Amino acid sequence: MLFDALMLVAGLVLLVFAGDFLVKGAAGLAENLGIPPLIIGLTIVAFGTSAPELMVSLQSALSGAPDIAVGNVVGSNIANILLVMGIPALFAPIHANQHGLARNVAVMLVFTVAFMWMISDGILQRVEAAGLFVGLLLFILAQILRARAHIDEEEPEDYHAELGEMPHAPAKIALSLAGGLIGLPLAAHLTVGGASGLAETFGVSQAAIGLTIVAVGTSLPELATTLAAAWRKNADVALGNIIGSNIFNIAAIMGITGLIVPVPVSSIMIDRDMWIMLATATALAVICFIRFTTGRILGTAMFAAYLAYIVSVF
Repeated sequence: MLFDALMLVAGLVLLVFAGDFLVKGAAGLAENLGIPPLIIGLTIVAFGTSAPELMVSLQSALSGAPDIAVGNVVGSNIANILLVMGIPALFAPIHANQHGLARNVAVMLVFTVAFMWMISDGILQRVEAAGLFVGLLLFILAQILRARAHIDEEEPEDYHAELGEMPHAPAKIALSLAGGLIGLPLAAHLTVGGASGLAETFGVSQAAIGLTIVAVGTSLPELATTLAAAWRKNADVALGNIIGSNIFNIAAIMGITGLIVPVPVSSIMIDRDMWIMLATATALAVICFIRFTTGRILGTAMFAAYLAYIVSVF
């Protein structure tokens, strides 16, 4: 049991660092090649920050643990709303007044409903996964075109504030990319192996581990970023990050994973957890549509709801 727990913790920690290396190396290389910051932010950074979740889900599906693969995505989407948004709201109010927020949360709802419909028969087939991924590419293209059309009216979001300093020397870029490309598969192997071992030791389902421990672990970078923003009284950025992360979790992670190998989904996840994911997504959509400010009371309720969900899973 101790060895499995250490494997899981080591895997989750390595995921964070390897993912950071990959994103910074790729973004630094893109800047050296003269790719516009707008394109880098909407593509390389967006895909790169989802790389840890992608590697975990892909490793899980390929190693015969599909419940961890799907649970990682579903659990992360639930945690992103109830936990990543709920905890920072305890420290600073989150205002739903950013430009384009309602439009993007509507897209998130569409992807959520489409994903639920696709796996209602108990498996995500390759053609369905391809539909998710193509939908994501169209969404990104629309974001780029819309941002370019309004680039003079408002500044595009600067990813440098989130990523920090990036390498530009060829040797540093190579080291950063190597660290990410080597570290991520290793981290995913440790995470999935440790999670599967713990599930077997405690006699719980792999889905339960994927929906909780693995999902929260892969959501920790988003939580840390949002808490830091709340500490600076700038927690409003949380909403955009949460919506974008949830879209990528479904469309990119399940899309790419399902393209490589069809992913079976357990009946309990279809009957319970998918509906909880939809309920939290709908609640977030209402908050965005009516431009509601999430403060301490709602933040406490969201955190309590997440704790209740964790209890229900086990």
